[in-house]
Amino acid sequence: MHRNQELYNYLVENSWQMTEEWYSTIEDQDANSIYSTKDSNVIQTLKEQNQDYFLHLHMLFIEEEGKFFAEFKNWSEELAKDQKHLNTPVHYVVREFSRTEEIYLRYIKNFYKQNIEKIDIDQLFLWFDMVRKICNLSIYIYIDEAHKNTLKQIAAQKEVINELSAPVIFLQNKTALLPLIGDIDTARAKLIIENTLKQCADLEVEYLCIDLSGVIIIDTMVAHEIFSLIRALKLLGVTSILSGIRPEIAQTAIQLGLDFGEIKTTASLASGLEHLSTYK
Repeated sequence: MHRNQELYNYLVENSWQMTEEWYSTIEDQDANSIYSTKDSNVIQTLKEQNQDYFLHLHMLFIEEEGKFFAEFKNWSEELAKDQKHLNTPVHYVVREFSRTEEIYLRYIKNFYKQNIEKIDIDQLFLWFDMVRKICNLSIYIYIDEAHKNTLKQIAAQKEVINELSAPVIFLQNKTALLPLIGDIDTARAKLIIENTLKQCADLEVEYLCIDLSGVIIIDTMVAHEIFSLIRALKLLGVTSILSGIRPEIAQTAIQLGLDFGEIKTTASLASGLEHLSTYK
């Protein structure tokens, strides 16, 4: 049996002392870590979060195990979404979970020493095992949330990069340039179509040069997306031309059986822009 009302009372009585001990031993000089803050408000928030953690952890000793773990898991998932902690390097947060565990186990050990005549060693080991299990659960939940947060940031950054890497540059006389650079996969190609159509409509573009000088590799799916872009632009009243197709792409196009016959192409960007000027 893990429950013990006297242990619970002892831990509750010493909660703030445990929190103060935890914070007093923090040594962190990394500006990226929330634990290095000198802001009194942030420090108070850190202490309150630590205290809240202790108070939830104390409930282990008065609640049924299954009920406790279910409630603690739900609470920990919400705590793990705290953005300040998510912005802190993971190893610092894991370090503080471990230090919190050490302090907590030390207080349980002190309680055992004060009541050694009525608590056997197996009971102490059971408490230690359960606390470690709970702290490991907290670490797992935090790392999982941090991983999800990182994936969201990467996806957002990739979207921004993709948007910035396919800008429609307005030149003059309703003529614009779309310089494409780097690898283009199917997802990026679809984004290029969406952005290009919107920008051409917003800028009232009538002539667009799509320059592929910076694209080294192109596959069948991406080629089809480019064809789709040119057809969609035509529906908007935009005349398009492809420029700067590299020898590697031309060779690949032949090997893959890609047909550029319906699309006007030029060897260079300068030639493409010059050719567009003849349409006016």
